Amino acid sequence: MARQFFVGGNFKMNGSVDTIKKIIGNLNNAKLDPSTEVVIAPPALYLLLARSELRSGVEVAAQNVFDKPQGAFTGEISADQLKDSNITWALIGHSERRTILREDDAFVASKTKAALDGGIGVILCCGESLEQREAGKTIDVVTSQLAAVKAKVSDWSKIVIAYEPIWAIGTGKVATTEQAQEVHAAIRAWLKKEIGEKVAEDTRIIYGGSVSDKNCGDLSKQPDIDGFLVGGASLKPAFVDIINSRL
Repeated sequence: MARQFFVGGNFKMNGSVDTIKKIIGNLNNAKLDPSTEVVIAPPALYLLLARSELRSGVEVAAQNVFDKPQGAFTGEISADQLKDSNITWALIGHSERRTILREDDAFVASKTKAALDGGIGVILCCGESLEQREAGKTIDVVTSQLAAVKAKVSDWSKIVIAYEPIWAIGTGKVATTEQAQEVHAAIRAWLKKEIGEKVAEDTRIIYGGSVSDKNCGDLSKQPDIDGFLVGGASLKPAFVDIINSRL
């Protein structure tokens, strides 16, 4: 069975009540490709607003989740709390959290397990720096990030892998279609070898890194690119064009 196309919008630390209502209003009124799964990730403060305002069929993701179910962890949100609020997805392992907040592979894996155990789908981010790419270490870096998750997770059915080269996030630089497809294919080959053929065939691997309405068409045609994780463009009307990139 063909993998369902998946487009996520990561608002990062952007937005206000007014602007997020406008973004959601645009999505609610747009004709969206019915065969594409759509998820938006606003800042935590606006998760409930987004869930209450969004049309059915578009899901909401948290930008982070902690690896404990409750307790004295000031500022954190648990998978149970997300589930209780009808938030069905979480972004985990985004490069900004790995680099700025120093989240290592083991912590990312622990959070992934906690989210899955709590019934939350995971958009699991992985990717390499410019220095790592220039050193020819892209595949090693990405697969080591995934291997940390494999050590703690056995069921990959609710994981979407987002390949996001760090050097292409918010820079305007985009991996060429060939570069993106090459890494996606390598991730799928790793899944087949390390976890199993069914997981490799079923797992959606999406691309993130300055995705726009200009480059999404060519990227969406690649055999191992199953969608996009969109940053800045998800705040703009062009997000609809990216969602509909395969129409």
